[in-house]
Amino acid sequence: AEAERRVMVLENPALKGQSRALDSLFAGLQIILPGEIAPAHRHVASALRFIVEGKDAYTAVDGERTMMLPGDFVTTPSWVWHDHANIGNEPMIWLDGLDMHMVNLFNASFREEAQTQSHELERPDDSSLIEFGYSMVPAHYQPKSGSSPIINYPYARAKEVLYSLKSHERADAWNGHMLKYINPVTGDWALPRLATCMRLMPAGFASKPYRSTESTVFTVVEGSGVSRIGDSEFSWGEKDIFVAPSWVLQEHQSHQDSIIFSYSDRAAQEKLGLFREVRQEATTDGV
Repeated sequence: AEAERRVMVLENPALKGQSRALDSLFAGLQIILPGEIAPAHRHVASALRFIVEGKDAYTAVDGERTMMLPGDFVTTPSWVWHDHANIGNEPMIWLDGLDMHMVNLFNASFREEAQTQSHELERPDDSSLIEFGYSMVPAHYQPKSGSSPIINYPYARAKEVLYSLKSHERADAWNGHMLKYINPVTGDWALPRLATCMRLMPAGFASKPYRSTESTVFTVVEGSGVSRIGDSEFSWGEKDIFVAPSWVLQEHQSHQDSIIFSYSDRAAQEKLGLFREVRQEATTDGV
């Protein structure tokens, strides 16, 4: 209770003392124990939750509650009330990703605590997925922001789509089979400043070298492999988290079918006309 929502900040050693995984992005691992509630609040920064392990915990966003499972991508748009609770018997851990450093750059950060631990529920659980996740929307719907109206993008659906792509499409030489999480109303990214993706790299896949201006956080859902980010090479497995800074060359190789979630500042860069990428054919030595 004395910790700020019991979050372990993943701080880049090159950015010591700044609570940054990358120049523009925050990453932290949050744990909520059985019976606990993380009290309701809201802030200008957009946040995502990517569930790492556990079950029987929920996030409530803007009056709607969704239960969470490993691999689920949960949105918390800017300036909406949200709280979390664990009603199960085991800890729940998720990756927090926030665009707070972009917001702070513009001195546009505001935050408010709710008067009660849990914000009042106003809609049935998971109603946003039912009403917006089937290529249809209520006829009277008027967007309140640029964020997706869907709170939870379940992992089971993402995995099904990835393996469908694998069954009939050749993997992209740089990204494998990659999905973009979108706002179904606009076709834009699910969160207006954060680009979120899920990719499947088949067993034995070796990506061609890639670099871009986006700063990216990766977290491994399934599988194992090795990556080279700039001059560093390292192996990764399930639940590992690693980053690729802006304009640093990256290459990835999978030892088995591997599914990786990522988020980056690409969405904000695209809107500001800053995004640039280079897809190379090969390096001299590979991964």
